[in-house]
Amino acid sequence: MSNSANMKELLRPLGIYKLEESFLGAELDCVGHALDRVQDYLEELQREMCLTTARAEGVNKMAALFALRPVAQYSEQMAASLAALLRIGEHSFTLDAVNDAINGCGINARADETREPGVVEVRFPQVPGVPDGFERMRSIIEAILPAHVLVRYAFWFQRWEQLEQRGMTWQMAQEQRLTWAEMQEMVY
Repeated sequence: MSNSANMKELLRPLGIYKLEESFLGAELDCVGHALDRVQDYLEELQREMCLTTARAEGVNKMAALFALRPVAQYSEQMAASLAALLRIGEHSFTLDAVNDAINGCGINARADETREPGVVEVRFPQVPGVPDGFERMRSIIEAILPAHVLVRYAFWFQRWEQLEQRGMTWQMAQEQRLTWAEMQEMVY
């Protein structure tokens, strides 16, 4: 119900005002419309100031506060990524917490400890080859991990046997004019 209708309903029981087709009714409609606009603005402001509900300006304003902007395409993903970054604290450097922060930033990567002390290996399990936007991902990952940890990146590529198992033939590769590098990075 609009604010205009609410004000009229409050005054109607008094029985002394002509609320329809009168100057007072028009005035209440104008004031009610203005209050509706204020209410809409305040609801939007309330939504945008909370990261869990923000979808537009609130997400962009919050992202501007961070040194690195997370890798995310949609505002919902960006909000989730920012929330993951905000979860990082002094006790957030367990392997599970680091992986949660990396994945929360929209990066499809996995950090694993190596047998070598102080070295972490980061893999991109569902992306063959070097992922698009790797330099940006790298800067985010290295900002999340503690400074004393050495980060090694491991990339993987398709082997011909794997391509054959998925139905690829040399004839198909020639017809599509694929290079070996393109075939190594194919995902079915």
